[in-house]
Amino acid sequence: MKFGPAPLDEAVGGVVAHALRIDGLSLKKGDLVSADHVARLRAAGVAQIVVARLEPGDVGEDEAAAALAQAIAGEGVRVQDAFTGRANLFARHAGVLAVDAAALDRVNAVDETLTAATLAPWRVVVEGEMVGTVKVIPFATSRSALEAACAAARAAPVRVAAFRPMRVGVVSTLLPGLKPSVVEKTLRVMEERLAPMGSRVTEHRRVAHEAEPLAQAISEMAADRADDCDMIVVFGASAITDRRDVIPVALTQAGGEIVHLGMPVDPGNLLLIGRLGAKPVLGAPGCARSPRENGFDWVLQRLCASIEVTGADVKRMGAGGLLMEIVDRGQPRDGADPNEQAS
Repeated sequence: MKFGPAPLDEAVGGVVAHALRIDGLSLKKGDLVSADHVARLRAAGVAQIVVARLEPGDVGEDEAAAALAQAIAGEGVRVQDAFTGRANLFARHAGVLAVDAAALDRVNAVDETLTAATLAPWRVVVEGEMVGTVKVIPFATSRSALEAACAAARAAPVRVAAFRPMRVGVVSTLLPGLKPSVVEKTLRVMEERLAPMGSRVTEHRRVAHEAEPLAQAISEMAADRADDCDMIVVFGASAITDRRDVIPVALTQAGGEIVHLGMPVDPGNLLLIGRLGAKPVLGAPGCARSPRENGFDWVLQRLCASIEVTGADVKRMGAGGLLMEIVDRGQPRDGADPNEQAS
C-alpha cells in the first residue's frame, strides 16, 4: 500500500487518510477520492492531499476486517458488517464465552496491521452482547497476512456455549450449630443463581452431616428416573478440608469419583468437583451461600453451558482468581460466623 501526499491528478481512487473540510467540501477519513472531489479541491486552492492507495496483493480494510471476523466467529457468534476497518462480533444467545487466549495471541502475532480482541474468556454473556472486535489498523493489509491470520483464527474459533436447562438436586447437610434460616437462604440464593441460565432446583434434601446418609441421598438423586437430576450440589454444614472429609467420602461411597478438590479462586477455595456416572456433583464452598461472585459461579456456569471442567481447567483459574479482598482483613476468616462460611 502506498501512503502519503499525492498531487490531485494522482489522488483519484485513493483513500482519504485524514478528514478534510474546505469551502463546503467535507471528506471523511476512508472516503474514496472522486474526480468531482479533485475539481472542488483544485478550485479551493488545494494542490495535494494525503491518501492511501492499494497495490496488487493488498486487501482493503473493510474486506479484511470482515474476513478475519468471520474466521474468528464460531458457534453462537454473529458478525456485524465491517465499517471503517472494524467488524464487531455479538452473542447469538446467552451462554459462556469460550476463548482460547493462546490462539487469539497467535492471530494478533501474524501482522501488526491486523488486531482482534474479545471479552475475558469464560465470561457469561447475554444475547446481543458484543463479545469481540476485529480492527485493521491501516487502510489495507496484505493478502498473505490476512490468510495467515484467518488460518490461525479457524484453528480455535471464539464461541458462545449456550446454556441448557439443568435440573439441579441440592443436598444440605446439617449440624446442631447450623440455623434452619441459613439452609433456607442458601436454597433461595441457589435458585437465583440458576434462573438466568434457564436452570432450576428440582429436589432438595436435608441430611445429617455424615458420610452414610449423604451417600444415600447422592445415590438416590443420581438414579435414573423420570424426575432425574442433571447435576447435584451439596452444601455442607462444615467446609470440606480434605479428600477424607464427609462430602468427598460420601461421594465415593455412592460410587462417584473426585475430579478435583480446591481451587485457586478466592472466595471459593474449598470447592469439590466430582462425578457420579455422567452427572456432575459439586461440593459447594461456604461462600456459595452468598449471592456474591465466587469460584463456585465459575464452575457452575460452565457446567450449565455443557462445558466440562477438569482439574487442569481449575488450576488455570488463578490469574484473575482473586475476586474480593479487604486490605485490612488481617487473618483471613478470623471470627467468621460458622453459618456464613467464606471459603
